[in-house]
Amino acid sequence: MEIGKNKKKEASNVIWAAWQNGYALTEFPKDLFPITRSEAYRIQLEYAQRSSKPVFGWKIAATSLAGQQHIGVSGPIAGLLLGENIYKSGSKLTIDNNRMAVAEAEFAFSIKQCLRPRTALYTENEVIDAINKLYLAIELPNSRFEHFEKVGDLQLIVDNACAHQFILGDDVDVNWKDIDLAEHKVIISTKRGTENRGSGANVLDHPITALTWLVNELSKNELPLDKDMIVTTGSCTTPIPIERGDSILADFGKLGSVSVEIE
Repeated sequence: MEIGKNKKKEASNVIWAAWQNGYALTEFPKDLFPITRSEAYRIQLEYAQRSSKPVFGWKIAATSLAGQQHIGVSGPIAGLLLGENIYKSGSKLTIDNNRMAVAEAEFAFSIKQCLRPRTALYTENEVIDAINKLYLAIELPNSRFEHFEKVGDLQLIVDNACAHQFILGDDVDVNWKDIDLAEHKVIISTKRGTENRGSGANVLDHPITALTWLVNELSKNELPLDKDMIVTTGSCTTPIPIERGDSILADFGKLGSVSVEIE
C-alpha cells in the first residue's frame, strides 16, 4: 500500500529541518518510522520538493564492508544528490555541523537514457550501454542523526543515505572502458600529509557492479533512473578525516584528479 502523503511529508520535514539548520536528531518519531525500503525511499523523495534546484542524481552509501560497519547497515543504500549541494572541483566549503567530517574519493557516471522499473534485473552490460560519461568526484557525507551508526538501514535511507555535499570534477577524457576500474588505484590526501589509498574494487568489487546495484535497487522499488542523472558509486578508499583549513585531493592517476578546500 502506498505510504500516506502526510507521513511522507512529516517524516521528511523532520530530517530536512535538521539538515538545513545544522542540528542532530537524537531520535526519530516512532510514528513516522518507515516500514519498508520502498516507503523509506518515498519519504526520501520528498526532499526533491523542498530543494531549490532539480535533482542532480543519486549516491550509493556503504558499498564496502567497512562502510557498512561504519554506519551500521546490512548492505548498500541509495540517496538523492540535490542540485543545491553540487560543487565544482576546487570549491571552498565549510564543514560546520558535519558530524562525520570525512571525505570520500568516488567514481561517478552520467546516464544517457532512462532506465525504467521492470521485473527482470538489469545486467551489467545493459548498464554499461546506458552510461554516457565517467566523472571523478569527492563526497563529503553527513548524517542528521547524532548516533547514525545505531539507527539502521531504513532510517538512514530516510536520512538520504547521509548525502550532503558533492564535488564533481571534469569528465574523464580517456577511454575508461579499456581500463579495469576495479584495479585502478586511487589516493585521497590532505595538505597535512594524511592519505588513504584504495581502488575501485572497494565499491562492491567494481564501480560498474555498484552502479548496477543502484539501477536494480531503484527498479525493485518502482523508481526510474532518469536520463542525464549522475550516480556516484561510493568511496574507493577508507574515508579520510578532514579539518578546517584542509586542502583535499583525490588523485585517480592518469584519469585525473578532483579537489576541495575546507574553510
